Amino acid sequence: MHPFDTLEPSQLRDRYSIKWNLYAEGVLPLWVADMDFPISGHVKAALLERLESNLGYPFMAGDPQLMDALIKKQFEYGLTDLEPKNLWLVSSVVPGLYAAVQGLTSVGDEIITMTPIYPPFLTSITDHGRVAVQNPMVFSESGWQIDFEQLEGLVTPKTKVFMLCNPHNPTGRVFLKTELERLAEFALRHDLLVISDELHAELILDGTHVPFASLSGMRERTVTVTGPCKAYNTAGLGGGVMIAHNTDLLERCKRATKGLMGHPTSLSMTMWQAGLEDKSGWREDVLSYVRGNRDFTFSWLSAHLPEVKFAPLEGTYLLWLDFGAFPNPSGLYKHFLEVAKVGLNDGPPYGTGYAGWLRINLATSRNILSEALERIERCLRATLD
Repeated sequence: MHPFDTLEPSQLRDRYSIKWNLYAEGVLPLWVADMDFPISGHVKAALLERLESNLGYPFMAGDPQLMDALIKKQFEYGLTDLEPKNLWLVSSVVPGLYAAVQGLTSVGDEIITMTPIYPPFLTSITDHGRVAVQNPMVFSESGWQIDFEQLEGLVTPKTKVFMLCNPHNPTGRVFLKTELERLAEFALRHDLLVISDELHAELILDGTHVPFASLSGMRERTVTVTGPCKAYNTAGLGGGVMIAHNTDLLERCKRATKGLMGHPTSLSMTMWQAGLEDKSGWREDVLSYVRGNRDFTFSWLSAHLPEVKFAPLEGTYLLWLDFGAFPNPSGLYKHFLEVAKVGLNDGPPYGTGYAGWLRINLATSRNILSEALERIERCLRATLD
């Protein structure tokens, strides 16, 4: 038995967890992107050591050891020639997205992004007077695809930025280099800057992560935003970084948000460095377990709920499910929460036209996942009967 198999709701519902306390006791929460697994022992030890050391003001530009580790990681991915001046540490990834939108565009400018998309992409655009232009991906059960033809028709003189999630949340796509090269050619031809969220880069189940800025012509026009919280299950500690070879892009983001962004904490920097340098095999074990949960879920749905449609999950631990074959699919989020006692993420915040789609978090014990799926099936079958 794997140690993760022993995780039970009674252990996980502690007083500090919004995931396990947002809904009433008895609800299985498979919504927010927060793993139920314990963090790496190596990361925990590093945090305890830091607590015994110094919690005064840290290096505001980042602990030098962390900056070196971040540059090394990006080099492994293919982003070369980075120096500390090319990295701006921020409090977390979502503020980084907002800072990039603020710094690289003006009120009224248009930003294209591919939907369905992690909701802060859309709110970072619209909250401050920019215009979100949606490029819906094309769903098939063999995989989500980029609609390049529709994309070409979206560009206007007001279009300034293309905003990418790579790997993609919530579809779980790990884009092929050829797909990303076609997007790069599109951005270059239309003189667009690119904001690339690569938060899930260390959660690849199948395939290879390709940083967008590593592609031909993209170094000088891309701001990459990433962080540690998904890969190391440390969302409560925050931390993020904005990366650009073109330091003028970072300076624009800094000027637009001067005095508002804060900085990573001492513990978040220690955690991040420890995660990057962890040789214990913790992350590999997590990915193996998530692959098992993915394969279990695919088999279970095919056997018990064949009406539910889904595509291959190549990255992340988040699965995007289509319940459109059932009556009143737009009401299923609330129905599952109230009747099945399962909390998922509802589709509409991810873009126009996603009522009836729900996102499920697979990073939990196999028993909890199995129980949640069985509750959903019983709920649906009772409704149909």
